[in-house]
Amino acid sequence: MDTFIKYHISNISKYNSISKVYNYLKGLGYKCGKNILLNFLKFVQDVFFIFTCEIFSFSIKNRMQYPKKVYLVDNGIAKAYGKEGIDWRMENNVFIELFRRSDAFNNFQVFYWKEYGKRNGEEVDFVITKGLEIKELIQVTYANSIDEINKREFKGLLKASKELKCNNLSIITWDFEDKIKVENKIIKCIPLWKWNLIF
Repeated sequence: MDTFIKYHISNISKYNSISKVYNYLKGLGYKCGKNILLNFLKFVQDVFFIFTCEIFSFSIKNRMQYPKKVYLVDNGIAKAYGKEGIDWRMENNVFIELFRRSDAFNNFQVFYWKEYGKRNGEEVDFVITKGLEIKELIQVTYANSIDEINKREFKGLLKASKELKCNNLSIITWDFEDKIKVENKIIKCIPLWKWNLIF
């Protein structure tokens, strides 16, 4: 169980699947079936230690078969395990705050978005939905100015906006705030500290 948890902590905000975990543990010499790993995952989710985020799709089959993104209840735990970096901390913070605001996803749901069938396709960190309605698309990036925002963040939002027919587009930054017009779409940039205070 300890190695299972450490693996997930090292992969916060990344795509993951039971098959990946199974292969990783198998490579370390552990002998355990995928059903046991599924039970482990259910346990850490039931106690709200680890969370998973599914790909957005109106098809339940697609949501089940695509990898899920992994998040952790508290950034401090990952730091205690030696995980460094700011990007994953920001994204993890946003996910946990969305979970809290949604009352454990009872008020709205959170997904990620990625172009189907494209290995290096565009993606969006979070898709906020309520019922069948897509409410907002959110990117999270460490940026202090517009020049520090990777063009990929904009491209992902614009692609998803067109496909999902949603014009409420946001980028949560480290300390940059503005409204930017890109291809006739308005993208709101808001610092993480300020976003955390809003609701």
